[in-house]
Amino acid sequence: MAFSPTSSPTAPRRIVIVGGVAGGMSAAARARRLDEGAEIIVLEQSDYVSFANCGLPYHLSGEIEQRDALLLHTPETLAAALALDVRVGSRVTSIDRAARTVSVATAEGTYDLGYDALLLATGAVAVRPPIDGLDDAAVHSLRTIPDLDALTVQVDELLATRAEGQQPHAVVVGAGFIGLEAVEALAARGLRVELVELADHVLPPLDPELAALVGDELRTHGVGLHLGVAAKSIVPRPDGARTVTLSDGTALTADVVVVNVGVRPASDLAREAGLELGHQGAVRVDDDQRTSDPHIWAVGDAVEVTQAVSGLAGPVPLAGPANRQGRRAADTMLGHRTTPQAPVLGTAIVRVFGLTAAVTGPNQATLRRAGIDHEVVRVHPGHHAGYFPGTEQVHIVATFSPDGRLLGAQAVGRAGVDKRIDVLATALRAGMSADDLAELELAYAPPYGSAKDPVNMLGFVAQNVLDGTMPQWHPDELDDVVAHSLVLDVRSRGEYERGHVEPSLNIPHTELRERLDEVREAAGERPVSLLCASGVRSHIATRVLLAAGVDARNLSGGWLTLVAARPDVAARTAVPAA
Repeated sequence: MAFSPTSSPTAPRRIVIVGGVAGGMSAAARARRLDEGAEIIVLEQSDYVSFANCGLPYHLSGEIEQRDALLLHTPETLAAALALDVRVGSRVTSIDRAARTVSVATAEGTYDLGYDALLLATGAVAVRPPIDGLDDAAVHSLRTIPDLDALTVQVDELLATRAEGQQPHAVVVGAGFIGLEAVEALAARGLRVELVELADHVLPPLDPELAALVGDELRTHGVGLHLGVAAKSIVPRPDGARTVTLSDGTALTADVVVVNVGVRPASDLAREAGLELGHQGAVRVDDDQRTSDPHIWAVGDAVEVTQAVSGLAGPVPLAGPANRQGRRAADTMLGHRTTPQAPVLGTAIVRVFGLTAAVTGPNQATLRRAGIDHEVVRVHPGHHAGYFPGTEQVHIVATFSPDGRLLGAQAVGRAGVDKRIDVLATALRAGMSADDLAELELAYAPPYGSAKDPVNMLGFVAQNVLDGTMPQWHPDELDDVVAHSLVLDVRSRGEYERGHVEPSLNIPHTELRERLDEVREAAGERPVSLLCASGVRSHIATRVLLAAGVDARNLSGGWLTLVAARPDVAARTAVPAA
């Protein structure tokens, strides 16, 4: 289709957009670029129509020094650059679909505004957990500029008025992406931070074995973790601090409390207008962002999307999809060629002190709930060539369908995580398989990667698992493995002595070929379950045993994965240092 910078003769002449920030402003800017003659009105209930909400924690920490850096545009700059009529402090209270008008409340009064096309970019609102004292002045969230301002003022005051040697205390409730960013920011400002999470591990989208690495990083930086518990009450104390009481009875001292336990779609306006909603309350839209009313579109955190692989429907509050949805909505409003909404991968990343954690696609728990058959593959390669100084391990967990198609991936590490998860997100969008990952041609020089990139290595291991070359067992099978097989640890004797599975036989992999009879005698009629540090040496040993006619399988991810998934194993077997 040939591109035209102007709209079709039937395009709407007045576009009204409810809400700014990612989805709303993307739609407004795209609509102006496509149609210079359209009247485009943006109604934003707050004073900030375009700000970097993802950057809020980094201003709190001081990493982004200037608050104004977060303010991307103002009504004045948008009027000058794009001829947009942006009205802040304007809250839409109702929609009259028959008359095609919206009612707008401002400080000066209310008025009705007509539209030819209406876009709802109402976003999401913070979930309010059932905590007594949630409205206390010391309790904050971190989603908007006013949230940031209020929290920054209190932190600054605490630091300015503390006694010498005193460290203010913060409690963060919710260990999701924003919660972890808040923890890092508060710790950077010098506060002692306690983190409370209802799930049994931090960052619930991560599989537990990788989340354990994030938990270790938090503890290393002095953050107290309270997992599998909820905050029940926040009560003022005579000294001006607060006591946060948890469901297990623990009482935490807090000078400031940050609550970020998730969001829900801000869909009240759509519901009251009679638009169709999904089962989680998000606005239901078609592939072009059109709602059940042909003159109304919706984008962003308030809309329902289909999640890739699992096929589950619900909101996915991420900036990337919201921006693309805004562009798509403007295209379809103006009769322009567009790309229909693809299933959302949920690709996300977070920095936690010196560690990075990232995900794309569903995790293992989601796949199990959806009844999707899958194989789990784990690798721990270096982020660049091992002989080049500074190499760091990238811990990757990925799932594949029985036919080899990539279903999801996660990674944690100190370097190279973002690059690998972006490659894997692209592969997931493209429907690539283990074979495709193995054959990817990725940039290589020693400071940047390896000739066999971690993504290639993931593909190689997945090929071996899926075609039966490497039978494997998993950490959650440990108790059964110990009861019904011989556990063969092929690490060095020094590694074995620092921690091992009980009972197990230790034969370093370089000695295995000469000691096969010893393995057969120890195993008897039982299969042999092998492990090493990461799964590489035990893969070699597994192949040796299989070639010798021994029923053998390899621990996926090795000891590194086992002690992350089952920390009790390391605790009960480690030998104290001399």
